[in-house]
Amino acid sequence: MSAQFGRRLRKSAVNTTVAAVAVAALAASQAPEVVAGTTQDRPADTPASAADTGSTTGGATGNSPYYTDLPPLNSPSPVPTTGTAPIPGTGVTGTGTVSEAGIPATVLDAYKRAATTLAGSKPGCNLPWELLAAIGKVESGHASGGNVAADGTTITPILGPPLNGVGFAHISDTDGGAFDGDATYDRAVGPMQFIPSTWAWAGRDGNGDGKKDPNNVYDAALAAAHYLCRNNWDMNTPSGLRSAILSYNNSTAYYNTVTSWLEYYRKGTHEIPNGTGTLPGNRSDNPVSGSGGTKTTPPKTGTPPKTPAPPRTDPPKTPPTTPPPAQTPTDTVRRLEDAGTGKLTATAGSAFAQKIGARAETADGKAVAKVRVRFLIVGDTDTTFTGGEKIATATTDAKGVATPPALRAGEKTGSFLVRALVVGRALDPVDYTATVEARSADLISSLLGGLLTTVAGGEFTDQVQVKATLKGAAAGKVAATATLVAAAGDTTANDKGPYFKDAAGNPVRTLTGLTTDALGVLKLPKLYADDNAGTFLLKITTTGGASLTVELTVTAVPTATPDPEPEPSDPPSASPSPSGSTEASPSAS
Repeated sequence: MSAQFGRRLRKSAVNTTVAAVAVAALAASQAPEVVAGTTQDRPADTPASAADTGSTTGGATGNSPYYTDLPPLNSPSPVPTTGTAPIPGTGVTGTGTVSEAGIPATVLDAYKRAATTLAGSKPGCNLPWELLAAIGKVESGHASGGNVAADGTTITPILGPPLNGVGFAHISDTDGGAFDGDATYDRAVGPMQFIPSTWAWAGRDGNGDGKKDPNNVYDAALAAAHYLCRNNWDMNTPSGLRSAILSYNNSTAYYNTVTSWLEYYRKGTHEIPNGTGTLPGNRSDNPVSGSGGTKTTPPKTGTPPKTPAPPRTDPPKTPPTTPPPAQTPTDTVRRLEDAGTGKLTATAGSAFAQKIGARAETADGKAVAKVRVRFLIVGDTDTTFTGGEKIATATTDAKGVATPPALRAGEKTGSFLVRALVVGRALDPVDYTATVEARSADLISSLLGGLLTTVAGGEFTDQVQVKATLKGAAAGKVAATATLVAAAGDTTANDKGPYFKDAAGNPVRTLTGLTTDALGVLKLPKLYADDNAGTFLLKITTTGGASLTVELTVTAVPTATPDPEPEPSDPPSASPSPSGSTEASPSAS
């Protein structure tokens, strides 16, 4: 297998080298030149801070190296079928074009699933799955040719070089080596090559296993999709597409390479087995395929070597003095501080009254204006900034303070972090703790005018209805509990008396998970009585401590009164007969 894979690599390198020369020449004629340390590769309609990249240094990848191989010039569709060998697992034959057009099955599924998810949550982005495929090809060769398990996790972790400032950006460790195994410097990780500081807020669970793993192609593809669509960019517009790609890696050469593969995949592609994809041969930090050495040109045959010229004896010229680049406000920032943010607390579903403030300062504590600060919501929460996003960018004012849009609490309660970072500077972040509290009520009142009464073994005609309020206003969506108790001070359910019924018809004397409606009203299920007569209590409590006790009366079944015994009648009177005998006299007629 390894020998076959090596042959596939070498063949791919030959096929793509010719294409690379032609396409690179075309791209160079249509795009501005990339000059390190300048902003010439930045689109005109994006901010000057690395196209608003989402990390402190150069995009999702930290501008890590990427594969520069370009697609073949001929279209992948229709598939050429003459004079070629079969492509494993496809049932067709073809040249390197077919092999390049094929995408490993699990990786292809991850790209398409992520794009489908974004079409539902952010339809205005118009994200094509082919864009994710193009970035995946350029970043990792589709997870090293589809070297992934069935769940999408790479069999071997894919790591970029240490971002130690030698030939790359300088990004000190931000994750303690948790994602990249390097506790000194950050490295780009996984099929879509996220740096840990970006993954911390951009990571997603794409395969539903409850984890956000940058080494899983489903998680990484969904994270890349959200990352590309985070600023309301429309991939159907040239400016939106360009801004999104440059936010991933801020280089025109990178943009040209990705869009070349995007157009190639749009013309046709197909699924191939995992592990059979071709790996690119050239990388931006090492353009010579495979060897890692320096490309050399052999001397022409038949031409004698030239005699080296004698060394120059005249003094060297003094190089012209280049003025240092002008310092930007961001260059002067040495720390970020909390600008007096108060306690961040809100009730579920409401806006936070307190806003966040972060102050950019020089080394001597002076305010720095016109500095971009990025705010990220970190943690298991559905709270967002106003507008529905979990990331916001603000510029510091004359006092050096940046204020993001107000936080809007979701329904999930608990604490989470909001992290502030200076865009374009690797400085310590500022973390703010925010808390979402459950909706509550301070009063419950009954909506029934009369008493609830029934006979033993019967059912109550009326259902209990109550209304919860908070400071006189309706308290909607407040959690409540109803318990049938024996006495007012009891907290445990009674073992006799009235009861509710569960779905199977069994007696239940405690109901949890109840919630008031938008008007604060709660209507309980129907109540039934067992054979015990007497007075019983129903206790209703809500989040916030409001409580109400409802009295339930069960009367005994009345017993039937027996009919009275009839009184005995007098016996008939006797009278003498003429013969002297005594006979009963006939009754009067």
